[in-house]
Amino acid sequence: MLIRFKKNMEKIAMGLLSFMPDVKNDVKKLQNTIKEYESNPNWNLYLWKEDDDVLGAAGVRLENNCIIIQHVSVNPSHRNLGIGKKMINELIKLYDGEHKVLPSDDVQEFYLKCKDNHIQNEEQ
Repeated sequence: MLIRFKKNMEKIAMGLLSFMPDVKNDVKKLQNTIKEYESNPNWNLYLWKEDDDVLGAAGVRLENNCIIIQHVSVNPSHRNLGIGKKMINELIKLYDGEHKVLPSDDVQEFYLKCKDNHIQNEEQ
């Protein structure tokens, strides 16, 4: 289930986002990214929760009436289970209709795989 990020989940979110290439090995950039999600109303961070475990994070920003998916990260021990695809598809459902949903350059390849899968599942 996709849930909105809250301040009390900061360490979990930082841990998950630290797997993203644009902030990996750069603690300062990671801290600034989390701060941006906390303070900028155009940036929203979501966490993927199953049972009581937070397994993934996905971040978006509103830009020119488009939602840009800029971060998608899954706990390495839970990868290849479809969690990233579930997050992408939930974000598409959440924002589609209100805003055009687009990927950032960092997540574009993964997004396109997920979106193709989403469209195929909708047609079946």
